[in-house]
Amino acid sequence: MIIVMEPGASPAQQQSVVARLEREGFKVHLSRGVERTIIGAIGDKTRLRAETLAALPGVEKVVPILQPYKLAGRDFHPEDTVIPVGGLTVGGPQVQIIAGPCAVESREQLLEVAVAVREAGATMLRGGAYKPRSSPYSFQGLAARGLEFLAEARATTGLPVVTEVMDPALVPEVATVADVLQIGSRNMQNFTLLQAAGRTSKPILLKRGLSATIEEWLLAAEYILSEGNSQVVLCERGIRTFETYTRNTLDLGAVPAVKHLSHLPVVVDPSHGTGRKFMVAPMARAALAAGADGLMIEVHPNPQEALSDGPQSLTPEQFSCLVKEIQPLIAASGRELGRLA
Repeated sequence: MIIVMEPGASPAQQQSVVARLEREGFKVHLSRGVERTIIGAIGDKTRLRAETLAALPGVEKVVPILQPYKLAGRDFHPEDTVIPVGGLTVGGPQVQIIAGPCAVESREQLLEVAVAVREAGATMLRGGAYKPRSSPYSFQGLAARGLEFLAEARATTGLPVVTEVMDPALVPEVATVADVLQIGSRNMQNFTLLQAAGRTSKPILLKRGLSATIEEWLLAAEYILSEGNSQVVLCERGIRTFETYTRNTLDLGAVPAVKHLSHLPVVVDPSHGTGRKFMVAPMARAALAAGADGLMIEVHPNPQEALSDGPQSLTPEQFSCLVKEIQPLIAASGRELGRLA
């Protein structure tokens, strides 16, 4: 349930409500807005009647949360969440472009791409050191060496690093390098991993599962939020449908839907969403028009020789053209492309 405090409620009154909830075994989360404070209470509502809470000093009203996702929903947190990442913000007026190879294949490959996308206007660097693949015989990434190369690329370019973590046991290791921990589509419902990521202080990029509904996606975010980590960025990357021409069906309708239901920022991955490089730029433009807070684009210096996802990867030159194409669209929407210091 949600306890809405009166606009003039004092800190002491707010703390009194929090203390009462905690005594009854509720997990409490505060959301301080411009005009009033909202207190979210998660637990057994039969232990404390709404009428009892409504009678406490400073309480304006008590509202039940009907959605199964509590912390991710707008009932609890009406204002948009804005997440800081290395001097940038995800959400709000800035649009971020996360670019880089699907997999870190070598030091030379990663540094070449990192420098190129930085010069073209990318604001974060993506690259998989650990790669979950459908086939056990496919390239699985360079693991710890890949993390070392990502750290070097960040030092060289200043780009914050976004990289995937696959196993709860790997969270501390990956978190030493990553500015943003990515939970991949295949792990969206790996609840142990979600909880481990939620116990870190790192922003989490949560990709939508292959066949996940919007509600399931938000419930996965709820696992992270319930561990105390409020820095969750949702990533729409396409879902599996009956269509076979594209790798996935990019569900751009999910962008305004999620923004209506949730306060969390949303980025779109048109590379995985389509699987075809000629579709990446138009779907990137469409994603921004739908209200996405950022894009995630795969870039490789030689896509035909890529060890992972070559058919959907742009060359650095193609990526540079894409950034130039989308800048007028970003400006027309009253936003701006994020800029590194």
